[in-house]
Amino acid sequence: MKIGLLMQVQCGCTLFVGIGAIWGCIMMLWDPSGKMWGMEPLLGYLQVLPFANVLFTNFIFSGIVLLCVNGLTQLGTAYLIYKKSSYAPLASLLCGIILMLWIGLEWMLWGFDILCNIYFTIGAIQTIFAGLWIYAVKRNKCVAAEVEDVTK
Repeated sequence: MKIGLLMQVQCGCTLFVGIGAIWGCIMMLWDPSGKMWGMEPLLGYLQVLPFANVLFTNFIFSGIVLLCVNGLTQLGTAYLIYKKSSYAPLASLLCGIILMLWIGLEWMLWGFDILCNIYFTIGAIQTIFAGLWIYAVKRNKCVAAEVEDVTK
């Protein structure tokens, strides 16, 4: 698989998840009760988490965490991919793992849901493609080093 294709898929995934997380944060800050967007019943499920009586009386804390954990990391990774940074493959790998862990927590709290399943699949794609990208970069460096040795 070509590195360019891996970069394009990763950039698309990171932008999709990052923009979605920012939109989710805006919704949670706009209506912290969750009534407007039908999430109010989910607040009860958050009561099993530590410090629930302080942090999870509404969706403000959840929105800020969503922004920091999935929004900014995914968009930062999209920027690294755009700039062709050497850190982009590792950042993509971490974003995929973080997204799958996030969805795993949602599954434990709320059960399976089609949207969670889609996002988990995107996280798995990010992780697999990042692994392939890291492998391709290392392989290309090895091939380049071997070519240099042969030409000397």
